Amino acid sequence: MAAAGGIGPLVELLRSGTSIAKENAAGALRNLAINANNKVAIAAAGGIGPLVALARSGTSVFKEIAAGALWNLAVNANNRLAIGAAGGIGPLVALARSGTSGAKENAAAALQNMAVNADNQVSIAAAGGIGPLVELARSGTSVAKKNAAATLWKLAINADNRVAIAAAGGIGPLVELLRSGTI
Repeated sequence: MAAAGGIGPLVELLRSGTSIAKENAAGALRNLAINANNKVAIAAAGGIGPLVALARSGTSVFKEIAAGALWNLAVNANNRLAIGAAGGIGPLVALARSGTSGAKENAAAALQNMAVNADNQVSIAAAGGIGPLVELARSGTSVAKKNAAATLWKLAINADNRVAIAAAGGIGPLVELLRSGTI
């Protein structure tokens, strides 16, 4: 699909399609974004902004799918910056706090990829991301616990974040995950 020029029309459907067209386009982009070349093509076609918009204000299904797409896109270093610049950190933190179980898992994984970047580490903490990630590490699904723990690990590269993780009660859940063999 990507080689045939399908990414641009999918991005356009995110912007102006019907509800079902947006859902299908977001799902297709999420799946296409597994491929490294497609990650670049989706960003070049302007797909990051509409996915962030869906993560912010779509239905619960849209939010979960959009978070999954952003997770895949954020593997790429340039996309990490573009997602941050498009305002994507706030919606991902909000989903980690109060999304569906699947949205929480996807958002935590997207934030994990975003947290590879030092500026994003600061931005995630500033957006209030540490508290919801600690809560997911404590009481999320097994996938959410793993994703949240990995994100906290990356955030803890930053000295201020280490203090904030401890202050948010993050050490206990992380130790428990290690003891239980979950991570």
